[in-house]
Amino acid sequence: ARVLEIARRLSRGEALGAEREEEEEEGGCRRHREPLEVFCKEDAALLCAICRESRAHRAHTVLPAPEAVREFQEQIQARLQTLKDDRDKLLEFREAEMRRNW
Repeated sequence: ARVLEIARRLSRGEALGAEREEEEEEGGCRRHREPLEVFCKEDAALLCAICRESRAHRAHTVLPAPEAVREFQEQIQARLQTLKDDRDKLLEFREAEMRRNW
């Protein structure tokens, strides 16, 4: 659920994580008025170039925003496929049990 929410926010260009006070709804950093270009994995937050170099994020792992979106989409698709497979197995089991009871 957390990954899905992060992916939704990334696709809408919304702020994530603890750095919300540094970001703006329109997709820019409130503090520096710069575009949000990278995603901090540790804080699950979109950052501008200036915030990225700040002490708070300097040692953190960051990805370009489009790459982070792609990564989250792949994770969501993989989990969704697993859930679909599980649902299909449960439906088959339910159908077999219903036939057996009849």
